[in-house]
Amino acid sequence: MASQHLRDAADAIDEALQYESSWQRAEDHRARFGDGIEYYGASVGAIRATLRDTLRRYPALVHDDITALSSLLWSTPVYERRLAAIILLQGNLSVLVASDLTRLEGFLRSSILPDIAEGLAHDVIGPLVRSLDARDRPRADTVVARWARGDEPLLSRAAAVVDARS
Repeated sequence: MASQHLRDAADAIDEALQYESSWQRAEDHRARFGDGIEYYGASVGAIRATLRDTLRRYPALVHDDITALSSLLWSTPVYERRLAAIILLQGNLSVLVASDLTRLEGFLRSSILPDIAEGLAHDVIGPLVRSLDARDRPRADTVVARWARGDEPLLSRAAAVVDARS
C-alpha cells in the first residue's frame, strides 16, 4: 500500500496536469488515440515539467516509491496520468529490477490504448530487459516470449517492440 506522501505526490501530479489541460488538446488526443480512456489535454512538456517539479519536492524516492507512484498514476484511466507513469519509470530505469516486469505486465494488460502499451514497451520494458544481467535476462526473455505467444494483442505488440529493440 502506498504511503500518504506518495498519494499526496500523485494527487499533486494529477492536479497540475488538470491545471495544464486544454479541451482542444484533449479532443485532438481523443481523435488521434480513440475512446476508452479520459484525456485532460496536457502537453508532454507539461507532464515532464510536472514530474520534474514533483521529484524535486520528493528527492529521496527509492525503488519501491517509484514503482508505487507509477501504480498510483496508472490506477486512473487518464491518458496523461499513464504517460506520466511511463515518463517517471523511464527516468528511473536504473532502479528497476527484473521482478518489476510483473507490474509492467499489469500495466500493459490495462493500458487500453495501443499507443500507451507501445510507449511503455519502447521506453521502459525494452530498456529494462536490455539492462538486465546474465542471471535475470533469461527470465525476462521468457516473460517477453510468453507475451509474444499469447492471444492478447497489447502484450504481443509489446513483445514485438521489445524484441525489435533487443
